Amino acid sequence: MSLSPLEQYRYFLKDSIRLTIDFSQTDQSRGVPPPPIEKPFPPEARRIDLPRPGQWREVAPLAVEQAIRQRQSRRDFSRKPLSVDELAFLLWATQGVREVLERGTALRTVPSAGARHALETYLAALNVEGLETGFYRYLPLEHQLLFEFQEANPGRKLAEAALGQWFVARAAAVFCWTAVPYRMEWRYGLAAHKVILLDAGHVCQNLYLACEAIGAGTCAIAAYHQEAMDRLLRVDGRDEFTIYLAPVGKL
Repeated sequence: MSLSPLEQYRYFLKDSIRLTIDFSQTDQSRGVPPPPIEKPFPPEARRIDLPRPGQWREVAPLAVEQAIRQRQSRRDFSRKPLSVDELAFLLWATQGVREVLERGTALRTVPSAGARHALETYLAALNVEGLETGFYRYLPLEHQLLFEFQEANPGRKLAEAALGQWFVARAAAVFCWTAVPYRMEWRYGLAAHKVILLDAGHVCQNLYLACEAIGAGTCAIAAYHQEAMDRLLRVDGRDEFTIYLAPVGKL
């Protein structure tokens, strides 16, 4: 029986594909070394140290129950900037490394299938105290920001690539998550792609809850022009591509 397009995409949501995969043929099973935990960068690249857990002066404790009760998608942001303390907290809450287990594997502040963590975090800093406007990449192993590039009118270009969702341009910072699929494919083959999407949901939910602790808000965005967003982030669109966005602003 032939499947309609809707039914074909529903199949992607099921675990049935796992039954058709020969896991002995994955690169992990064949002895191929794992890909790196984070994208490499030139040693001379400009990096910015971030305050570490226990060093944040502007992040007040918030009960988990209260954060869950308050959590909602927020699109109206004030003009108040994020502090570097607050930004460091949000980055750590969404992709911070707790422990490196072995080559290519780390435990983080969010769950991931097989601890593979196939996401990279790019940050558009639009209104962050002490941080030059521009695009950065979070280095979870070093807990640093890697300066990537500057772009004229970054807020406007992000909003345009997000299909005219103009509240993006009013954010203090925009989290842009890309997928590096091979990190997950190395272990799971064709079963990798469903769990990459599940992982993105874990990451963004942590951002929602962490925002509540600093008087900020966010709104997850999955509707964007794929090629335009990939071009803006300067990723190749094949081995790495945009998968999720979340603008953050103070309330």
